[in-house]
Amino acid sequence: MTAPIARGMHAFRGRRRQLLWAVAGALVAGTALAQAPGGDFPTKPIRMVVTFPPGGSADGVVRMLVPRLNEKLGQQVVVDNRPGAGGNVGLTLVAKAPGDGYTLGVGAAGALAANVSLYPQMPFDPQKDLKPVGMLAAIPFVLVGHPSVAAKTQRELVALAKAKPGTLSIGHGGNGTAMHLSAALFNQMAGTRLVEVPYRGSGPAALDVLGGQIPLAVVDLPSSLQQIRAGKLIAFAVTSPQRLPMLPEVPTVAEAGLPGYDSTGWFGVVAPAGTPAPVVARLNAELNAALGDEQVKTAMRALGVEPAPGSVESFDSYIRAETKKWAQVIQDAHIKLD
Repeated sequence: MTAPIARGMHAFRGRRRQLLWAVAGALVAGTALAQAPGGDFPTKPIRMVVTFPPGGSADGVVRMLVPRLNEKLGQQVVVDNRPGAGGNVGLTLVAKAPGDGYTLGVGAAGALAANVSLYPQMPFDPQKDLKPVGMLAAIPFVLVGHPSVAAKTQRELVALAKAKPGTLSIGHGGNGTAMHLSAALFNQMAGTRLVEVPYRGSGPAALDVLGGQIPLAVVDLPSSLQQIRAGKLIAFAVTSPQRLPMLPEVPTVAEAGLPGYDSTGWFGVVAPAGTPAPVVARLNAELNAALGDEQVKTAMRALGVEPAPGSVESFDSYIRAETKKWAQVIQDAHIKLD
């Protein structure tokens, strides 16, 4: 064999080896991609631990989303209601579950941001043991009063409370709830001494204001909207940073004299801390798609909650900001739970 032919054969064999190695590499990469977290997720049902009892607004929102998630994910999302201890019971299960995307939790501002400052001991660390997946909804509250209260605006109410410190009571949905913290923040920013009275939920608090057993309360929209529209409850202000489409004539607390006030309830989805980023990204995308459905948005607003889709990063930043904010409020108000 002549030298030029030998060199040509050697070059051909070299190119053939390179081609074979390239093909083998592509096959390995394809196999790895198929096996990578999120590549074929999910392959079995997903457990969604809801930290609220059945029938509430958060539970209702989750159940609205489930059919769309089932369709998009190709697997069943099974709702598991685990209320208790301000959300700690359910999220403890999530924090201790395998980080594979098959156990998720739905938690609110209390369990994800406030409880670390409210409870002397926590069974988990929300920022170390859980990974944000996506925010679901914001829940604005309303400061309401009985028509017999000698004030018709928030400014008049603050003046009345300052003139008679410690004599007016304000109900809320329970110790440690977002409604409780809303009332505490109002007292701090207004410089008032409204006596904070806990109830077992927003509904009972609204009913007692309606019956005149208590003059004021911070409640959610579902328990108060009809009575506000009927003129049976005074709506002094809404706690959100913007006015609400359902009550466009009612100012925000900030507009009505307390600039910077913002106390919005919220809840979202979290996963165990070790859940792979591709799995979290897939779940976040499907949640946002479901929240963007017009029928879902309409149904959520009928429950008094506002859809709040967003990125994993924005939800993480929001939780951290809320944790810092409520820690200061809780410290200043000397609130502690056993």
